[in-house]
Formats: sequence, C-alpha cells, structure tokens
Amino acid sequence: MGSLGAILDQSKPFLAVLFLQFGISGMSIITKFALNQGMSQHVLVVYRHAIATLVIAPFAIVLERKIRPKMSLSVFVKILLLALLEPTMDQNLLYTGMKYTTATFTSAMTNVLPAFVFLLAWIVNLEKVNIRKLHSQAKILGTIVTFGGAMLMTLINGPMLPLPWTKSNNHHVFSSASAVKQDPIKGALMIIFGCFCWAGFIILQAITLKSYPAELSLTAFICLAGTIGGSIVALAMEAGNAAVWSIHFDVKLLAAVYSGVICSGITYYVQGVIMRSRGPVFVTAFNPLSMVIVAILSSFILSEILYLGRIIGAIVIVIGLYMVLWGKSKDQCSSNQNIKVEEASNDLKMIVIDDHQTSIISDQDFVVVLDLTCNKVSPTKESV
Repeated sequence: MGSLGAILDQSKPFLAVLFLQFGISGMSIITKFALNQGMSQHVLVVYRHAIATLVIAPFAIVLERKIRPKMSLSVFVKILLLALLEPTMDQNLLYTGMKYTTATFTSAMTNVLPAFVFLLAWIVNLEKVNIRKLHSQAKILGTIVTFGGAMLMTLINGPMLPLPWTKSNNHHVFSSASAVKQDPIKGALMIIFGCFCWAGFIILQAITLKSYPAELSLTAFICLAGTIGGSIVALAMEAGNAAVWSIHFDVKLLAAVYSGVICSGITYYVQGVIMRSRGPVFVTAFNPLSMVIVAILSSFILSEILYLGRIIGAIVIVIGLYMVLWGKSKDQCSSNQNIKVEEASNDLKMIVIDDHQTSIISDQDFVVVLDLTCNKVSPTKESV
C-alpha cells in the first residue's frame, strides 16, 4: 500500500497537466466555433476573466483567509504585469490569430511556448542547465525537436487524409467562417508573439508565488486585473460597436463560461500548484498534447481537414516532448537526493567512492550509499 500511495503521489503532477491540456483543447474548439459565429475576440477576453473572477474569488476568500500574505507594493506590481502579459496581451493576440487561421493551426503554433519558457527560465536561473550532463542535453535537444515538429506540422501539409466525416460538413462549417479573411502569416505572427507573452507570464507567476504563496488569491487578483485590462482594450478596439457586447444562451456564452472557469480560473490555480514543485518548464512541456487533441477533435466537430505532414509533425513533437520529460525526471531525481542528504544528521561525512556511488558516513556507524544514477538509496549497517 505504501508503494502504491507513493506511485499515486508521484502521478498527481502528470495527471494534473494532462487535465489542463484536455481543458485547453476544449477551449480551442469552442472558441473557434464562437469566433466563426461572429463573436468579438476582445469581448470574449473580458467576459472570460470576469466569469473566472466571480468563480475563483469566493474560494480564495474562504480557503486562504488564514494563509494569505499581506499585499505589498512589489506583489501588486507583479500582479498588474501578470494581468498585462497573459489575460490582456496573450489572449487578445491568440484569439485574433485563431480568427485568421484555424483551431489546429493555432494549437500547432503554440508549441513554441515550451521553447520560450525553457529559454526564459534558463535566463532567470529557474531552470538548471549543465551542458555536460546528458539530461540537460536531452532537455535542450527535446525543446529544439518539439519546435521543429511544430514548424513541420505548420508549414508542410503534404497529401490530404481522406477522412469520411470531414466531407459531409465542410461546406456548412466553412461557410460560417467565410466572412473572416484567412491570413496564416499574420495569424502566425500574432500567435508567436502571444506565446512569448504567455511564457513571460509563466516565469513571472513562478517568481511571484515565492513571495505570495496563495495560489487561489493570486489567481483571483490576476483575473480581476485581466478583466480591467481587457475591458480597456475591448473598448478601444470595438469603439462605437455596442452590439458586440450582447450575449445570449448560445455558443458565445458557452465559450466565455468554459474558458473563464476551466482555462483561466482552474488553469491558473493548478498551474501555480504544479510550478511550486516541478517548475515552469514541466508545465509547458505537455503543451504539444493539446495540439494533437485539437487536430483530432476539430476534424470531427469543425470538419477541419487533416494532412499527412501535420501527422508527421505531431509524431516529431511527441518525441521531443518525451526527451524533455526524461531530462526533467533526472532533475527530479537529483533534487530528491539533495533533500535526503540535507535532512540527514549534521554529523554526516561524505566520501566519494566513484562516479556512481557516494558513501555518507555518520558517527553512529550507519552507512548510506547513494546511487547517483537515481536508481536507489540503500542504507546499510557497517562497521567504520
């Protein structure tokens, strides 16, 4: 039972990020459908964060009333910057880019996010990289492979895959989107710049949580500030067009509620919890999975056509993803070993036996052999 509990405990971060990717995938499909129906992307950003604030704030007030730190000027400025980077800039750019392209195209382009996060985390020293270590080389190479796979999926279509369910509804789906002129280049540039803002948000969120370790409260404040910032942008971009603010019980309302609750409220909170234990790169390393999910679902729901080049690109992305995760798993092993040594007796002495084993010897003649390949930690009672 103990080993089963340990396995379940180690699986929680992986299950959490998988949940996030499925949630983001659903948002891409619903949002694209709402944009095709004429919803303003700028108004969607406002409604999304207003709903997220209303949902998350009560939980933050009740559950974190005893642990919530006092608001300092430094934290307040960071919250304003967080709200500017992701809720305001990234989402307006991302939704506009999606309006110019497709849901699958947008999901593919957002796979530059792990590369941006890895580079920014490396710059601000949140991600440890030792070029001479194999696991660090795997993280770097995996990031490059993931980025290359995303570019392959985006730029090379190849032959069309004749899926029977994409034929019957093609005219109906794309006729609703015909009013929006497709511009993949402009859309791609907006999505890439939006991802850079998103990466900056993730890094700043990880830094802010160190001085303000209240995930729910931080999420509520970001959503509130994002609502205000998004409203300013929407009023400027949609000046004189009051009709865009009207909303009914249709897919537009569903897009606002779903993205607000799942992709702003829950995602910001869960993302913050995971980052405190695994770091920002771990969170974004799973981002390519969303692209695969969206490519499959959009072929059914939006009747988007799949191409062989995009399938091959998806396979390359998954290979890069596993390379990054392998490198991160070795980082986690090294971190766990350091914790075990620090928690040991102050009287411990270390003797290096070779490149793979180190003996920690205490005054109580208790020898702990650490296998530096992270396979085991084996205590043995020996005479010293």
